[in-house]
Amino acid sequence: MAVTLEYDPSNEALYHPERRGTIFENGGIYSIPQLAVEAARLAYYRAEESAAERARLADALGRVGFANIARFVDLVSGVAAFAAVRADGATLLSFRGTQPDNYKNLITDLSARLVAWPESGGLVHDGFAKAVRALKPQILEWINRARPDGLKLILTGHSLGAAMATLAATIWRPEWLVTIGSPRVGDAAFVATVSATNKVRFVDCCDAVTEVPLEFGGYRHVGDPSYLTRDASMVENPEPPFVMVDRLHARIEYAQYALQVTRNVPVRDLADHAPVNYERGVFAAGP
Repeated sequence: MAVTLEYDPSNEALYHPERRGTIFENGGIYSIPQLAVEAARLAYYRAEESAAERARLADALGRVGFANIARFVDLVSGVAAFAAVRADGATLLSFRGTQPDNYKNLITDLSARLVAWPESGGLVHDGFAKAVRALKPQILEWINRARPDGLKLILTGHSLGAAMATLAATIWRPEWLVTIGSPRVGDAAFVATVSATNKVRFVDCCDAVTEVPLEFGGYRHVGDPSYLTRDASMVENPEPPFVMVDRLHARIEYAQYALQVTRNVPVRDLADHAPVNYERGVFAAGP
């Protein structure tokens, strides 16, 4: 379903994606990537904190037929995720991204030492590995109890959540792995083990998070990017010169208008990381 969204350069869009209501409409028809991208943003809803937030999450997912919501939270590491199931067996498992007001998430992001990942092979980001392992027992318990259809599993997440979803894809082997604003997660040996029938890695124009950790340390991305240009068009695996020129124009345009408002993010390299600015491109073309 096509949805028109304006580019949002505000601090709130970047730092508090949970404050925006869902873009799902009752009975709307959405592609799997669209469902996954909004589910990645909905993971920021702090359903563990109040009944009102749990109701917001249930309402948003219910609009597209998902129910039986299970929530997973680890208080020690500060990471969280949710699962929901649709009548046709489709199952969303969405991991929450970094919350800037949660110092535990920031510590996780900065723990970038490469360590062994015996779950599938290769070396991965230490902080991301610990985050997934913190939730793994709860998710396994839910899987054993709910018995979701493994052939219809959709893993998704934004930022830290995208990294966690990528690692989880080597444990539960989903039909879909859809990530938005994902950092690099592991080395080439790890990347070769990531198994999903469909892998989609959205990169929004200048998003700086997609450029870290740097490759010279051994890190590699999983799959080719689905690149969202500065005007929200989608280009599959574009050539580097195209991306370089598009980003240059985006930064120049951003400096000309966004910095005039103090509530805006100062640079486009950060503003493009906001989940809604990913949705702007992913939902523009329809299912």
